[in-house]
Amino acid sequence: MAGLSKTDLDQIRSVLEGGKRPRVVFTESAGQIAGQVGQVVELGNPKDDDEWIVVKFGGDALPFSPADLEMPPRGGVPKKSAVVKPAEPPVEETLPGGRRPLAVGEDLIEPAQPSKPARQEPTVSEPAASAEPVAPAPRKAAAARAPKVKPPAALTVTLAYTEGEWTVGATQGTKALAKPYVIKPAEALQFVGLLDVPGVHEAVEAILAAERDAAKSQAEKLRAELAEVEAKLAELGM
Repeated sequence: MAGLSKTDLDQIRSVLEGGKRPRVVFTESAGQIAGQVGQVVELGNPKDDDEWIVVKFGGDALPFSPADLEMPPRGGVPKKSAVVKPAEPPVEETLPGGRRPLAVGEDLIEPAQPSKPARQEPTVSEPAASAEPVAPAPRKAAAARAPKVKPPAALTVTLAYTEGEWTVGATQGTKALAKPYVIKPAEALQFVGLLDVPGVHEAVEAILAAERDAAKSQAEKLRAELAEVEAKLAELGM
């Protein structure tokens, strides 16, 4: 059965990790490019798509499935077929006077003296019908297989609240586009306000309200401590 086995895929992955691009051959399931040779440039995640092996062919790099590819055959250059030299025609031996030697059992016949040929009336021969070669019917061209366009990976934007801080991060597939960075609470509320998702806006407002109450309590505590310090300074005559 054509296609890449698990051993072939492990070998390809090892060659890619070594900084080289392994060669593969397209199978019949790859369409009209079957039998051509390409280079593997990337191995994706088979869980994301059936076609997860990116192969460079010509100026394009397109994804294929393991069934579309196989390892190049091993072995030397095929031997050239022997050329049979045609036998040369036998050379007929002649004797003086333009005569040839007699074969076994053949009687000697003297050549007749040339006589004046009789006059013949010219005859008009009809031209033979020319046999024009009939061109073979053109073979039906194999339907070109349109290259499959791989859809872009899923984009995920995450708004998170952890230990009193609001963060925003973004990923596309397995690639991190933006690492989580801290934003202001007001920006988080504005961001959620753009979404019409029941319950999310209320949850964010509840968190912000709790943070405001905590900040007020901290401010009142600091004011009380400051008042005590100022009273003590007044007693010391400062």
